[in-house]
Amino acid sequence: MTFAQVQVRKDKLTDATLVELPDSELAEGAVRLQIESFSVTANNITYAVVGDGFGYWNFFPPQGEETEGKGIVPMWGHAKVIESNSDEIAVGERVYGYLPMATQLDVVPGNVSAGGFVDTADHRQPMSPIYNQYSRLAADPEHDPARESERMIYGPLFKTGFLIEYFMRNESWFEAEKVIITSASSKTAMGLACVAKANSPDIKRVGLTSESNVDFVEETGIYDEVYTYEEIGNLTLGDCVSVDFAGNAEVLGKLHHHFGDMLKYSCLVGATHIEARSTLGDGDSLPGPTPTLFFAPDHAVALFKEHGPAEAAKMVAAAWHDFLAAVDGNIAIEIRKGLEAARETYLAMVGGEVDPSKGIVIDL
Repeated sequence: MTFAQVQVRKDKLTDATLVELPDSELAEGAVRLQIESFSVTANNITYAVVGDGFGYWNFFPPQGEETEGKGIVPMWGHAKVIESNSDEIAVGERVYGYLPMATQLDVVPGNVSAGGFVDTADHRQPMSPIYNQYSRLAADPEHDPARESERMIYGPLFKTGFLIEYFMRNESWFEAEKVIITSASSKTAMGLACVAKANSPDIKRVGLTSESNVDFVEETGIYDEVYTYEEIGNLTLGDCVSVDFAGNAEVLGKLHHHFGDMLKYSCLVGATHIEARSTLGDGDSLPGPTPTLFFAPDHAVALFKEHGPAEAAKMVAAAWHDFLAAVDGNIAIEIRKGLEAARETYLAMVGGEVDPSKGIVIDL
């Protein structure tokens, strides 16, 4: 028996190879997951872009020969247990969680409950615990068999948007009157805008996007105003915060120079514009506040500590259902078959060639 992985050169993200590997013996206490499906979004590209800085390359080490300098891009999706050396996890049950761009994954379940478990494999423990949790679908209150694709496409991205809004609202939006959101067509940006519309209606939501995406962004109905990046100089001056999903240093610089001290907080999230990320986060020469990176897992841990797991889950779930209703019909879900299709989709995403009105799911 064999399995496959898509291995990416960490210093050249456009170098992605499909590698076939022989199965190994399953370790004691471990469970083997057959990966069924996952989404490919700009979020996955962010994992690759900032991989070494935040340990994203460390979750799923590549196997086989000549793996030096290579990594596997993490995905969010569904999997089925096909072999188990755990007394608590049965063959045949399905889970949702953090998965490699591959056809299978071995995990070591710990802290097992009816609703899920944590992968206790040694190499994953230094990273954020948020990424090591797997939901057991049979008892998962978020699971809807009819909306599995939406969960894979939107779920992690939406939660990041939710956490940004929660953070900003707790800080009284730094006394700003509007939020400037770059890469406004991205699903994380849409999540932030939708939650802000519901929970912070007094804050004006201004979306920045490329010329080709203006119509799509306007049609979502979740932004008060939409501008192209070339129109930054036309933005009305006033106290504001920015949330930069693009990671484009030139765009960020234009925002800082246009608003100056009226920019009360500069938040960096992700990096969808890879070609212009070289000075991401270097705020030494920029007027206004120093850009600050938003690391969603830390804020998620803080949310759960402040409200408790049950209440925090209810807060997220309520906003999630509102978000699904708001974006219903805006994204056309496209199913692509096989790991080679995943590799090709990843490369297209790296190259910025994927239509934001599409949500892509890989069915293995």
